[in-house]
Amino acid sequence: MSLNETELKEHCLNILKSARIRNRIVIICEGVISQVQGRRSPQLYKQMEQMPDANFYNACVPIWWKEYRPQFFNCGDRNDVLNTYFKLLDLHNVDSRQSFLSPDKLFAIVDLDVQFAEIQEDYNFKNTEDIFYSLYHQGNINKSNTDYHRIWVTGLIHKEAYFLLPGIQEVFDNHYVSYPLYKENTVNLENIYLDMVNDITNDKDLQNNWSKVIQRIGYLSNLDSVEIDKFEYLWNQEYCNYQNSEDKNKLINALLMLVKSKEYWKQILPDENWPHSEHKFREQLSLEIGKFYSKQDVTVENHIPYFFKTLYELI
Repeated sequence: MSLNETELKEHCLNILKSARIRNRIVIICEGVISQVQGRRSPQLYKQMEQMPDANFYNACVPIWWKEYRPQFFNCGDRNDVLNTYFKLLDLHNVDSRQSFLSPDKLFAIVDLDVQFAEIQEDYNFKNTEDIFYSLYHQGNINKSNTDYHRIWVTGLIHKEAYFLLPGIQEVFDNHYVSYPLYKENTVNLENIYLDMVNDITNDKDLQNNWSKVIQRIGYLSNLDSVEIDKFEYLWNQEYCNYQNSEDKNKLINALLMLVKSKEYWKQILPDENWPHSEHKFREQLSLEIGKFYSKQDVTVENHIPYFFKTLYELI
């Protein structure tokens, strides 16, 4: 449930009064804030960085970024994040003496999702879909446009889609505390991709918005504008025909731009040796995935490392 006006103002004031944001890049993202909501002390907002989803993005900060690292804050759902972004700027402008924020160092990152979110305030882009098409080109970062953006959207449908990219297989394979399981078997990401494409017609939200969503992968000529009920067959056919990993990865990236990944991520469970909750397991696993991204090369194919490169250039 979205923040009401009073909750939004209180949330923003707590961020603005947090001394740890002084001269730092501030990144606001989606994620639960109920554990700190209602508390009046800005110091308690230090806990925010240890909460999903902020802790994942914090873990992704490149290992070469040693000083003046960004500060992260969960801000609720996608609309809450957008509202928080503009409210922070408004409150800072009203009374900058009560704020540690550097407005030019404020960023937001939200999920692309199936449906786009409108941006009601004065901004260079009208909605999240417009931001997506400016930030990304054929599945890669459009590096010529990154300087225009303070609000970023993920290049894949959800943050969780980055937990399922092919390169993450090594994280699953090397997670020895408790072996990750998918449908009671050791995680093999290829099985998840096949389930995702085979389940695609079961998602009513995706069906209703398919004509817009499919445009995201218009650069793949064999899948461009294909109807949803034909997508499964054509994607599987292409996937089986391709022999090299580069071509297969393009198909996987396309799939992860379209199909909701959160539901499949939630099906990854710990084995019987894990002593805590399933939620805690996935939280710890996501931090390992974040560390994986923190060590990756900065290329236009690697969305998350490139995002941080763009921010680092500000300092």
